[in-house]
Amino acid sequence: MEDKKNQFLENLKNHNLELNEHQKQQFETYAEMLIEWNQKMNLTAIAKKEDIYEKHFLDCILMSYAIDMKGSMCDVGSGAGFPSIPLKIVYPHLKVWIVEPLQKRCTFLNALVKELGLSDVVVVNARAEDYVKEKREYYDIVSARAVANLTMLSELCIPLVKVGGVFVAMKGPNIDIELEEAQSALKVLKGEVEAIDYQDLNGQIRNNLVIRKVGSTPKKYPRAFGQIKKNPLRSK
Repeated sequence: MEDKKNQFLENLKNHNLELNEHQKQQFETYAEMLIEWNQKMNLTAIAKKEDIYEKHFLDCILMSYAIDMKGSMCDVGSGAGFPSIPLKIVYPHLKVWIVEPLQKRCTFLNALVKELGLSDVVVVNARAEDYVKEKREYYDIVSARAVANLTMLSELCIPLVKVGGVFVAMKGPNIDIELEEAQSALKVLKGEVEAIDYQDLNGQIRNNLVIRKVGSTPKKYPRAFGQIKKNPLRSK
């Protein structure tokens, strides 16, 4: 267990992120709560503490190596708080909104935020396509991790990003086909691919796709989720 935890801390240190004792304890508490709550609700398939440090905590922090972590962040479909809570622990100055449609996960997230003593974290029980009515083009950073394909994610997330801000789609190894299929959606939604930050995490490939918001998204997007799923904005 200590090996994976030390590797996690070493990786952060190599990117000039050295955690203090309070932050280290916050990660420990997070892992313990995740294991405890996972016994009564389905939060994650990764249930061993050492794997949580590698496959959740470090995986979440990787996206911060590619962008400037400042201002406000919205985490869409966060589930058990990934990537927003690990990022908030490492970057305490971040103002974080977590948008999660399942009430039971929101219950966990609110308990977690309280236990970790985090400030400037708001848990919102809503779907992204509804929430955008309140916070359209509001956030500096919007993130999504393993929620849906890139075309659907773009329509759900880019409308939340302020012009000049970024949407980070956290993806696995096979990004090329998704990216090709999403070209039409990105053009319509006013997003441009700025970078693909490739990380090899002990044989697990992670592509963090950074999409810069270059103009205002037309007001008719996002559509209702049923329409997004049935008629995605794919390239012809």
